[in-house]
Amino acid sequence: MANPRTIARIASRIQQRVAYCLQFEVNDPRAAFVTLTKVEVSQDLRTAKIYWSTLGGPGERSRTEHMLDHASGFIRRQLGRVLETRLIPELQWIYDGSIERSMEVDQLIRDAMARDEAIRAAAGREDSPAANSEPATEDDEPES
Repeated sequence: MANPRTIARIASRIQQRVAYCLQFEVNDPRAAFVTLTKVEVSQDLRTAKIYWSTLGGPGERSRTEHMLDHASGFIRRQLGRVLETRLIPELQWIYDGSIERSMEVDQLIRDAMARDEAIRAAAGREDSPAANSEPATEDDEPES
Protein backbone atom coordinates (compact mmCIF):
# COMPACT_ATOMS: atom_id res chain seq x y z
CA MET A 1 0.00 0.00 0.00
CA ALA A 2 1.36 3.39 -1.01
CA ASN A 3 1.00 6.54 1.01
CA PRO A 4 -1.52 9.19 -0.13
CA ARG A 5 1.14 11.60 -1.39
CA THR A 6 2.68 8.91 -3.57
CA ILE A 7 -0.74 7.98 -4.96
CA ALA A 8 -1.51 11.64 -5.71
CA ARG A 9 1.85 12.04 -7.46
CA ILE A 10 1.31 8.93 -9.57
CA ALA A 11 -2.25 10.02 -10.46
CA SER A 12 -0.95 13.41 -11.57
CA ARG A 13 1.79 11.81 -13.65
CA ILE A 14 -0.71 9.43 -15.26
CA GLN A 15 -3.02 12.32 -16.15
CA GLN A 16 -0.16 14.30 -17.71
CA ARG A 17 1.16 11.36 -19.72
CA VAL A 18 -2.25 10.16 -20.92
CA ALA A 19 -3.14 13.70 -22.02
CA TYR A 20 0.15 13.91 -23.91
CA CYS A 21 -0.46 10.54 -25.56
CA LEU A 22 -3.97 11.52 -26.65
CA GLN A 23 -2.83 14.85 -28.01
CA PHE A 24 0.37 13.87 -29.80
CA GLU A 25 0.77 10.09 -30.10
CA VAL A 26 -2.63 8.49 -30.73
CA ASN A 27 -3.34 8.69 -34.45
CA ASP A 28 -7.06 9.25 -34.20
CA PRO A 29 -8.73 12.63 -34.79
CA ARG A 30 -11.26 11.98 -32.00
CA ALA A 31 -8.44 11.95 -29.43
CA ALA A 32 -7.87 15.69 -29.91
CA PHE A 33 -11.27 16.50 -28.40
CA VAL A 34 -10.92 14.49 -25.19
CA THR A 35 -10.54 16.34 -21.91
CA LEU A 36 -9.21 14.42 -18.92
CA THR A 37 -10.95 15.73 -15.82
CA LYS A 38 -9.52 13.52 -13.07
CA VAL A 39 -7.46 10.40 -12.39
CA GLU A 40 -7.96 8.19 -9.33
CA VAL A 41 -5.42 5.49 -8.55
CA SER A 42 -6.28 2.59 -6.26
CA GLN A 43 -4.33 2.07 -3.01
CA ASP A 44 -2.56 -0.99 -4.42
CA LEU A 45 -1.69 0.90 -7.65
CA ARG A 46 -3.30 -1.80 -9.79
CA THR A 47 -6.05 0.30 -11.36
CA ALA A 48 -6.38 3.88 -12.52
CA LYS A 49 -9.80 5.38 -13.15
CA ILE A 50 -9.46 8.05 -15.80
CA TYR A 51 -12.41 10.44 -15.97
CA TRP A 52 -12.86 12.06 -19.36
CA SER A 53 -15.21 14.30 -21.26
CA THR A 54 -15.70 15.34 -24.86
CA LEU A 55 -17.74 17.79 -26.85
CA GLY A 56 -20.55 16.50 -29.00
CA GLY A 57 -23.60 14.37 -28.63
CA PRO A 58 -24.11 10.78 -27.51
CA GLY A 59 -22.85 9.42 -30.84
CA GLU A 60 -19.57 11.28 -30.51
CA ARG A 61 -19.28 10.12 -26.93
CA SER A 62 -19.73 6.49 -27.98
CA ARG A 63 -17.12 6.75 -30.76
CA THR A 64 -14.65 8.42 -28.39
CA GLU A 65 -15.23 5.75 -25.74
CA HIS A 66 -14.51 3.06 -28.33
CA MET A 67 -11.31 4.87 -29.36
CA LEU A 68 -10.14 5.13 -25.72
CA ASP A 69 -10.77 1.43 -25.11
CA HIS A 70 -8.88 0.59 -28.30
CA ALA A 71 -5.90 2.83 -27.36
CA SER A 72 -5.61 1.54 -23.76
CA GLY A 73 -2.83 -0.96 -24.51
CA PHE A 74 -0.72 1.63 -26.30
CA ILE A 75 -1.27 4.19 -23.54
CA ARG A 76 -0.33 1.65 -20.84
CA ARG A 77 2.93 0.92 -22.66
CA GLN A 78 3.67 4.66 -22.80
CA LEU A 79 2.90 4.94 -19.08
CA GLY A 80 5.34 2.10 -18.41
CA ARG A 81 8.12 4.24 -19.82
CA VAL A 82 7.56 7.15 -17.44
CA LEU A 83 6.09 5.72 -14.23
CA GLU A 84 8.52 4.67 -11.56
CA THR A 85 6.39 1.77 -10.32
CA ARG A 86 6.72 -1.96 -10.54
CA LEU A 87 3.18 -2.34 -11.84
CA ILE A 88 1.49 -0.31 -14.54
CA PRO A 89 -2.13 0.29 -13.53
CA GLU A 90 -4.99 -1.16 -15.53
CA LEU A 91 -6.84 1.76 -17.15
CA GLN A 92 -10.57 2.23 -16.60
CA TRP A 93 -12.19 4.95 -18.72
CA ILE A 94 -15.13 6.67 -17.00
CA TYR A 95 -17.18 9.32 -18.77
CA ASP A 96 -17.51 12.53 -16.74
CA GLY A 97 -20.67 14.45 -17.60
CA SER A 98 -19.96 17.31 -15.20
CA ILE A 99 -18.94 19.69 -17.99
CA GLU A 100 -22.22 19.06 -19.82
CA ARG A 101 -24.17 19.53 -16.60
CA SER A 102 -22.36 22.78 -15.85
CA MET A 103 -23.10 24.05 -19.37
CA GLU A 104 -26.79 23.17 -18.88
CA VAL A 105 -26.89 24.99 -15.53
CA ASP A 106 -25.12 27.98 -17.07
CA GLN A 107 -27.74 28.09 -19.86
CA LEU A 108 -30.57 27.87 -17.31
CA ILE A 109 -29.06 30.79 -15.39
CA ARG A 110 -28.71 32.84 -18.58
CA ASP A 111 -32.33 32.09 -19.53
CA ALA A 112 -33.56 33.09 -16.07
CA MET A 113 -31.55 36.31 -16.17
CA ALA A 114 -32.97 37.15 -19.62
CA ARG A 115 -36.53 36.52 -18.35
CA ASP A 116 -35.88 38.70 -15.29
CA GLU A 117 -34.53 41.46 -17.51
CA ALA A 118 -37.58 41.23 -19.79
CA ILE A 119 -39.90 41.42 -16.76
CA ARG A 120 -38.00 44.43 -15.39
CA ALA A 121 -38.11 46.15 -18.77
CA ALA A 122 -41.85 45.55 -19.07
CA ALA A 123 -42.44 46.75 -15.51
CA GLY A 124 -40.23 49.77 -16.13
CA ARG A 125 -42.36 50.84 -19.09
CA GLU A 126 -45.55 50.58 -17.04
CA ASP A 127 -44.14 52.54 -14.09
CA SER A 128 -42.44 55.28 -16.06
CA PRO A 129 -43.93 58.78 -15.72
CA ALA A 130 -44.32 59.07 -19.48
CA ALA A 131 -46.41 55.92 -19.62
CA ASN A 132 -48.76 57.01 -16.79
CA SER A 133 -49.17 60.66 -17.79
CA GLU A 134 -52.07 61.82 -19.86
CA PRO A 135 -51.54 64.02 -22.84
CA ALA A 136 -51.11 67.68 -21.96
CA THR A 137 -54.12 69.94 -22.46
CA GLU A 138 -54.32 73.65 -22.94
CA ASP A 139 -55.32 74.07 -19.29
CA ASP A 140 -52.05 72.54 -18.12
CA GLU A 141 -49.87 75.43 -19.25
CA PRO A 142 -46.58 75.59 -17.37
CA GLU A 143 -46.16 78.65 -15.21
CA SER A 144 -43.46 81.08 -16.18
